[in-house]
Amino acid sequence: MSPLLRRTRRPKKNPAERVVTLIGKPGCHLCDDARAVIERVCAETGAVWEEKDITRDAELHRAYWEQIPVVLVDGEQHTFWRVDPDRLRRELGV
Repeated sequence: MSPLLRRTRRPKKNPAERVVTLIGKPGCHLCDDARAVIERVCAETGAVWEEKDITRDAELHRAYWEQIPVVLVDGEQHTFWRVDPDRLRRELGV
């Protein structure tokens, strides 16, 4: 197989070493839904999660205000608007 067609796989990390970040704002019903999914999946996998409020951070507001809620995994954007629990579990390596 051509090296160009081979996918490079990143080494898997233990889910407990992963950090999930929810970027949202108060009063956002989609953020509430995303938080519930993230809390559940992180409790199951042992991953750590944190939440950041775009109303308190101008840089996050500029970057994400049209997409919230935004979910990052280890600082890289994973999804926005709706969080699929199965997809998040897969991303966390479970």
